[in-house]
Amino acid sequence: MTIARCRQVSIAITPYYHVIGRCVRRAFLCGFDSASGKDFEHRRQWVIERLELLCSVFAVELCSYAILSNHYHLVVRLAPDQAETWSAEGVMARWQKLYGIATPIAIGTAPEALPAQRALAEEMIEIRRERLTDLSWFMKCLNEQIARRANLEDRCTGSFWEGRYKSQALLDEKALLTCMAYVDLNPIRAGLAKSLETSDFTAVQARINTTLGQISSLPLVPFEDEPRESKNPLPYYLRHYLELVDWTGRAVRDDKRGAIPSKLEPSLNRLGFDESTWLAGIKLFGRPMFQAIGPANRIRTAVSKPFTELSTYRCKARRPHAKIPPITSGTDRFPNSNYVHVNAGQA
Repeated sequence: MTIARCRQVSIAITPYYHVIGRCVRRAFLCGFDSASGKDFEHRRQWVIERLELLCSVFAVELCSYAILSNHYHLVVRLAPDQAETWSAEGVMARWQKLYGIATPIAIGTAPEALPAQRALAEEMIEIRRERLTDLSWFMKCLNEQIARRANLEDRCTGSFWEGRYKSQALLDEKALLTCMAYVDLNPIRAGLAKSLETSDFTAVQARINTTLGQISSLPLVPFEDEPRESKNPLPYYLRHYLELVDWTGRAVRDDKRGAIPSKLEPSLNRLGFDESTWLAGIKLFGRPMFQAIGPANRIRTAVSKPFTELSTYRCKARRPHAKIPPITSGTDRFPNSNYVHVNAGQA
């Protein structure tokens, strides 16, 4: 059952979201297509360049990303507080980078504008300010431009993406860390890379290159120990995160049965994960699309919110006010843990 975006995304619940976009029919329209013999690898760079622009325009921050041949993953943080500090001129300058300035705004902001014209311009500017904090508008501006460029290059029309996008709410730090690791390991899981530093078009590769002195054009929310300043960095150390992701990449794969390095234990213990819980969480991230990830108590809190704020699982009932069954702890999937993924079948 399709659920409206306003029910899935709510800053009151969490600012962190995992977003997925897939090419139509999962065709290799952003990589090498063995069927046609055409190479569309350059389109992945289009996505990077577009994200660079959108992150400079929207009050949306990028935590992690992975651009693959037929789909992409983003982990974003919504920051509506930033937009509240923008002046009207700042909002207009940002919006102009994408769509230009509407005629009523141009007339209403002119010195000779009438009071009614100024009022209309102010109203339209506030609408644009709100849109520049909206995840749906962010994804629209990303997908639409890539689709238009690809169709122009292919000299065709029609859908490039199989849908708008899919999103998951990340309700706590554990969910955020698990999701970021899952996203950064996508090229390795697909057999496209054998190490983190060779995983092209990923956030983890960009972070590693930055530590080696290379400048990344795409701004990422920094970790606590990264040199880039941020008022709200990610609540982890980069060196611990890289060790954890590297260990996860070795441990989950059947052909790499490496032992857990002892130096990783503090990170795992600090986050409240044991080995089996962490690996189970990573494996389940790619399964049928969950709409919220987090501990059971946060899931219950999210479910208790009105449907207009957030729906944390796919409800089979078509009645908007149908009774919501209680959420189970999910201990069958995560022994000795109350950390759960919630979908329609888990209730």
